[in-house]
Amino acid sequence: MNMEDKTRELLEVLEKNSRTDIKDLAVMLDENEADIAAQMTQLEKDKVIFGYHTMINWDKVMVDRVTALIEVRVTPQRGDGFDNIAQRIYQFDEVSAVYLMSGAFDLTVIVEGRTMKEVALFVAQRLAPIDQVLSTSTHFVLKRYKDHGVVLEEDEKDERMLVSP
Repeated sequence: MNMEDKTRELLEVLEKNSRTDIKDLAVMLDENEADIAAQMTQLEKDKVIFGYHTMINWDKVMVDRVTALIEVRVTPQRGDGFDNIAQRIYQFDEVSAVYLMSGAFDLTVIVEGRTMKEVALFVAQRLAPIDQVLSTSTHFVLKRYKDHGVVLEEDEKDERMLVSP
């Protein structure tokens, strides 16, 4: 296995569980701990690994939290394309992600707030008024089934026997 494959394998393991201990990583990848630690340090330095995140199912914690996916059509700027407008948008605290898209709209903006009204006010008062923004379409997340490759709620199987007369 070449170095590129080993790096990809390391990244895949960390993506699934960033808390995997270096000792366990070394065993899983058949490497020594010092090499794994050095590789991770280099990947962090090269900005391949940006951080280590904990994924939380906020629905289980009874915290008011609303997520919206906002489709945004914009006018690209000469020389910069979509980069400047995307940068302007991702600097808002409410914005958790911005993606350049192909298709009927240009950017997908993921926004989080305490209520739907708070998100709607953000769109109406801060996002839509930006000069290069031509239109927005907001979609609220009602329920998460799977996020970042993790199934959040498994279907509970009814183990009772079917009884019929």
